[in-house]
Amino acid sequence: MAITMDSQLLALLQLTDSNFPSGAFSHSYGLETYIQDGAVFNKETFFEWMRTYLERQLAYTDGLACRFAIDFFLKVELERIWELDQKLYAMNLPEETRLANRRIGDRLIQMGKDIFPVPFLETYRMKIRKGEAYGHPAIVFASICDYLSIDRHQTILTFLYSTVGTLVQNGVRGIPLGQTAGQQILLELHPHLIQTVKQIEEMAPDDFGAAAPGIEIAQMRHERLCVRLFMS
Repeated sequence: MAITMDSQLLALLQLTDSNFPSGAFSHSYGLETYIQDGAVFNKETFFEWMRTYLERQLAYTDGLACRFAIDFFLKVELERIWELDQKLYAMNLPEETRLANRRIGDRLIQMGKDIFPVPFLETYRMKIRKGEAYGHPAIVFASICDYLSIDRHQTILTFLYSTVGTLVQNGVRGIPLGQTAGQQILLELHPHLIQTVKQIEEMAPDDFGAAAPGIEIAQMRHERLCVRLFMS
């Protein structure tokens, strides 16, 4: 297809639409643990959790991985993509979170193959089937954006927004909150998203993998909760 600014925008809107069947709506990435502990219970506490998750975990893991993947695609350094895939899996200590990323990544690969003719996605799928890769949504998203010639800044921003937007909707269901409160939180996160992208663009390679231990522990504890609405 001919790639224009309009087609780029429409593709990004489609990929980040809440109806896009990535399976992300089934995962809370530790949020449900905080809800059951009583630490997240209203709009204010949920906003603080979202801000912390964005700035202290997502930025240093999936967000930075998205930046790395874009750079590797631009330089056609596929071997470094496979190394990144391995590192993403190895650094993700909570088992549920590892499985969540694999499931979402696999679903994105399949949906991406059905919608966009991205040759890399078939290669990625085959390596996963052979046990040579694990699959991660940040790499899949970056590969689609690379095919669509979307610049790095917009790719990272859109990827973060998609992740945060899904988590906000999951929080609205899990706490629960009204839909208006969820949209207000998402709007209030906009400047934090913009600042986080700038932060990611300035990070050094050694920053990769830094994470908030409290969130990681909550993600580990989630699998032992008596009642669970989400898979992670």
